[in-house]
Amino acid sequence: MPYIDYYKVLGVDKTATPDDIKKAYRKLARKYHPDMNPNDKTAEQRFKEINEANEVLSNPENRAKYDKYGEHWQQGEAYEKARQQQQQYSGGFSGDGYRETYFDGAGDYSDFFRDMFGGGAAGGFGRRQYGSASGRFKGQDIHAEMPVSLREAAATHQRTFNINGKNIRITIPAGAYDGQQIKLKGYGQEGYNGGPNGDLYITFAIAPDAQFERSGNDLKIKVPIDLYTAMLGGDIEVDTLGGKVRLKVQPETQNGTTVRLKGKGFPIYKKDGQYGDLFISYEVLLPKNLTEKQKELFEQLKNS
Repeated sequence: MPYIDYYKVLGVDKTATPDDIKKAYRKLARKYHPDMNPNDKTAEQRFKEINEANEVLSNPENRAKYDKYGEHWQQGEAYEKARQQQQQYSGGFSGDGYRETYFDGAGDYSDFFRDMFGGGAAGGFGRRQYGSASGRFKGQDIHAEMPVSLREAAATHQRTFNINGKNIRITIPAGAYDGQQIKLKGYGQEGYNGGPNGDLYITFAIAPDAQFERSGNDLKIKVPIDLYTAMLGGDIEVDTLGGKVRLKVQPETQNGTTVRLKGKGFPIYKKDGQYGDLFISYEVLLPKNLTEKQKELFEQLKNS
């Protein structure tokens, strides 16, 4: 597998902060997301590379291993353990013939090391020693961030994505929140020497909405009304996540007045039929380009 520079993939320096990496990932993930590039195989491959790079660099432990071992970062921990065990077995036991039985003396590293990192002629641990000394190692966990729009998060829906060549489908319940993490056991990297697979951790990144602001399970929206409706009252239509509703504005409504629509907010996570509230803040719009007659009327109001 060719070496991929994860820093180059995200367009950041090796000195990038976690926040720099997060911002770079979110920007690129939105740009190359399959939903934004339907039937574009190049964008799909780019999206996979971006997610792979983020899985490693957004996790401090994985990033440290990547910086130390490069393309072999996933096997670095197993390498260190096996090397320590080799040293232990080569120097920690006594008894005639032990080394001759398990080591052929052809080199300092076992087939395990050469399989992982490349190497020369056969030598090192024999198969019997390999099984007992190297042990079983759990595969690396994978950490990924999944962009979700606010409106998508408001409804239960399914997402299909690809990890390690496998298509995985998950159901995202309505009410998912920004930063929420779910765990898919066994969907990480494959284990080594019969060890269990790692796990897949997915963090939801809920994008801001142009109309609604979310606060917990409540939603906030600013609704403009004209001066005449604010002064005299009247009916207006207001958007909610479930569609438009008709609302009565009280006479002499002040700018910034907030009203609450109970149960018209965001669905509560894994609580079917339960919702937060919608808070509507009125923005009174002053009239422009008044006619002379209108100005006279305002003067009369002013002096009355």
